[in-house]
Amino acid sequence: MELTRKGEYAIRGIIYLAQQPPGRVSLISEIAAAAEVPQTFLAKIFQSFAKLGLVSSSRGTGGGFVLGRPASAITLREVVEAVEGPILPNRCLLGSACDRGGPCRVHAVWKQVQTEVVHILDGVTIDSLARGPQQ
Repeated sequence: MELTRKGEYAIRGIIYLAQQPPGRVSLISEIAAAAEVPQTFLAKIFQSFAKLGLVSSSRGTGGGFVLGRPASAITLREVVEAVEGPILPNRCLLGSACDRGGPCRVHAVWKQVQTEVVHILDGVTIDSLARGPQQ
């Protein structure tokens, strides 16, 4: 399992929004520049976020993006899954049996890995990332 560039960009962009004063509208160009992300790529990511309610968007003069709800109510898992899909260390966890006709001996291990990763990502809010120390 590896986070794609799209996932990394999504996290950077939403953290930037979380660092803004409440209600402050940010242009996609501003977010992209601050997060060091290609603007067109980030715009597509934020369109997905808007459909899921992670951000709110407005067009026209004074338009841009704000968080769709408080950063303390958005988990890292939500952001990652919004762009990457479900957390799956192995495709057999999609619900269908593996190519070999049934669960293999490692299936339970993959399920445990998935459970632990989901638990960790659910325990991290965007607020904690936005307010935490830079590394």
